[in-house]
Amino acid sequence: MDGADLLAEEHRVILQVIDALEKSSLLLQAGSAVRAGFFLKAADFIRNFADGNHIRKEEEILIPSMMEAGLSNRTGPVAILLAEHAQARMYSRAMEKAARVVESDPSAAREEVFLNAQGYATLLRQHIRREDDFFFPLAVRLIPPDQQKKVSAEILRFDNLEFGPLMRKRYRMLVQAIVAEAAG
Repeated sequence: MDGADLLAEEHRVILQVIDALEKSSLLLQAGSAVRAGFFLKAADFIRNFADGNHIRKEEEILIPSMMEAGLSNRTGPVAILLAEHAQARMYSRAMEKAARVVESDPSAAREEVFLNAQGYATLLRQHIRREDDFFFPLAVRLIPPDQQKKVSAEILRFDNLEFGPLMRKRYRMLVQAIVAEAAG
């Protein structure tokens, strides 16, 4: 597996959580009893896996390589992706904050959980599609082949050293728990 394959595989995992998040937030908005803990688990996954692992690899390894190849981080595709990463963080933090309120008072902040969960899910679906269909292929075209090998190796090194197999296993299990809870 190379770095690009790993990033694409992580998108599939993130989409599983997005599916569960959308389903559970719709149930919450419809008045069903959905545990606040579900949204806290999703926020943990988002903060530590989607953002703390996946997006860090994009922002610390892939994007700088694309900037070296001539793209700006002030305009164009890099600026759009970075803005979407920031917006996703805002949705996730707001969802987590509202879920903590719901945890102590089930009648409070349900709408905030719903709006932020749906906002995150909608944004990330579009974002992942943009990365898969445009940004990653653009990286292949822009980054010279010898540099692509270095980028790939750095992504895999980051994943092994910074995140590691134990954390990857922990988050695989968390994804299974999130998906199972959303399925009812």
